[in-house]
Amino acid sequence: MSSSSSKAKSWMCGCCGNGGGVEPGPDAPTHQAVQLQILDRYVVLDNGIARVTISKPGGIVTGIAYNGIDNLLESRNVEDNRGYWDLVWNDDTTPGTFDTIKASNFQVIMSNDDQVEVSFSRQWDPSLKGKLVPLNIDKRFIMLRGSSGFYTYAIYEHMNDWPGFSMGETRITFKLNKQWFHYMAVADNRQRYMPLPDDRMPGRCQPLAYAEAVLLTNPVEPNLKGEVDDKYQYSCDNKDIQVHGWICTDQPTGFWQITPSYEYRSGGPVKQNLTSHVGPTSLSVFYSGHYAGDALVPKFGDGEPWKRVFGPVFIYCNSCPKDVDFHSLWEDAKKQLVVETENWPYSFPASEDFPKPDQRGKVSGRLLIRDRCVCDDHIPGSGAYVGLAPPGAPGSWQTEIKGYQFWTTADENGLFSINGIREGDYNLYAYVPGVIGDYKCDAVITITAGCDAQMGELVYEPPRDGPTLWEIGIPDRTAAEFYAPDPNPNYVNQLYVNHPDRFRQYGLWERYAEVYPNEDLVYTIGVSDYRKDWFFAQVPRNTDKGYVGTTWQVKFKLDEVDQKGNYKLRLAIASATLAEVQVRINDPNANRPIFTTGLIGRDNSIARHGCHGLHWLYHVDVQGSKLVKGDNTLFLTQPRNQSPFQGILYDYLRLEGPPTTNAI
Repeated sequence: MSSSSSKAKSWMCGCCGNGGGVEPGPDAPTHQAVQLQILDRYVVLDNGIARVTISKPGGIVTGIAYNGIDNLLESRNVEDNRGYWDLVWNDDTTPGTFDTIKASNFQVIMSNDDQVEVSFSRQWDPSLKGKLVPLNIDKRFIMLRGSSGFYTYAIYEHMNDWPGFSMGETRITFKLNKQWFHYMAVADNRQRYMPLPDDRMPGRCQPLAYAEAVLLTNPVEPNLKGEVDDKYQYSCDNKDIQVHGWICTDQPTGFWQITPSYEYRSGGPVKQNLTSHVGPTSLSVFYSGHYAGDALVPKFGDGEPWKRVFGPVFIYCNSCPKDVDFHSLWEDAKKQLVVETENWPYSFPASEDFPKPDQRGKVSGRLLIRDRCVCDDHIPGSGAYVGLAPPGAPGSWQTEIKGYQFWTTADENGLFSINGIREGDYNLYAYVPGVIGDYKCDAVITITAGCDAQMGELVYEPPRDGPTLWEIGIPDRTAAEFYAPDPNPNYVNQLYVNHPDRFRQYGLWERYAEVYPNEDLVYTIGVSDYRKDWFFAQVPRNTDKGYVGTTWQVKFKLDEVDQKGNYKLRLAIASATLAEVQVRINDPNANRPIFTTGLIGRDNSIARHGCHGLHWLYHVDVQGSKLVKGDNTLFLTQPRNQSPFQGILYDYLRLEGPPTTNAI
């Protein structure tokens, strides 16, 4: 480190020139001007707190010096495997190709005492067809005076005369120094000392059902022996990926990715993405098919114009004295998240493609719920997720990929306000935890710079034909409320023992046959408890003859039946992986079910320890002639059985009586 950087010994937390925070110690040179040094093969940004070295013209972050540590990144890796933007793409001639995005042009965008912004770009032309993704890509890095870290964002552009392609993934990756960073923090209750990358090498681990999961058999730290390591165990919803990272405990230092907005991620608030995992690796994923499959892989046609800004993401570094609890670094990173969020959208990025605060608009209103079978009055949409996304059908936001989305959470009265919206045409969408279905305001909302669109009171009438006869679960788009068994004692991640996210343990799909060794699940309305008696996933049964499909039963009584009426089964599915649900009533051997979803889903949520993927909602007509007074049985068959991971995660089931029935 430079002599000025090496002085940064005191607790440098929250010291960000664009928003304040906890003041650093007296020795921290927070008022030093930002310095830009351009060398033959590198560009160096230095504000006296952190020093960032970037390859030129490739735009790969090769070094981050901070708190007396020469390089927070893994200097034993080759330079293009330390801090980089990457993507996976293919076209009609090129199979899936991983591209560590290396630029060919370097440019200084801005350089003064308070801010440096540099650009590393590459331009596409037809001679590169089949060799590089047909995109112009401009990677930007920003350092501010007094800021304990740096920002990065990128601009991707596809021109109207270029060939089509698809992009399976794009992200930022940082490989941290394994000598220093051993403690990972993803959330308040998801923190732990992690295995080393060496522990995943032959001789130290046993491969499990897929490449990402291993059993640690001879780890460097003996206390980790017998644990499972799998990067998918640390996935989060977009709405929850705000701050995550790693802590060096020997010389207390934190490395964090802070994301004050997810407007530039695909799939809305509940799309799941990777965060941090063994490496030590820190990710910011913008596009991926994880927990969704091909539905979240953008496909661009020949000549389809498109431009997208990903980020900025703040790479934040902090430190504390050795006699201070290192967990304080996590607490400080959360405080810095508040600072960054209050300053979003940022005013300092120089690109015209990132609109400033005064170039954006605002939408506000109140969401009410009208369910005539629950309450005669309108109910406030308390806790509703309300968002703007490109125009589409209700719920289309969850598979929307190419545009921007802007979301907020309504207060207890259903009031909402969405700020910082880019100019464009949108629909307003919402869903309410505890209420079935998706809301969409039919009006197209046109956002212009400085506009304040007042929507007034919006009323959502969720799907409803008749009164509820029975229900199972909570309509919250997840299977989290259902029964997840303890893991096989031989395949445990200690983090999730007695943890609310117990479904993140490895191998739970195999426990179904142990919980139900002879017969499939039978659930009796009025007797069974979905928290204990409804297995979280309907998966194939593992038998001596291989995997076989399963049929679950829901037993219920009806005091009376309208033989000429039409009943309705609401079937909400939280995730599906190459699966099918066939519905039969009172006759499990009927050749034709009264309903089938057909083959649906590529979420892979069961294997990837997720309690949800894409959400599916079906409205199944049940003729009264199929029902009898007294005992009835609903049969739910999942027949697909080529893989243990083919299955269904249910969200919620409800049987409604006919509109004219008096049943409650």
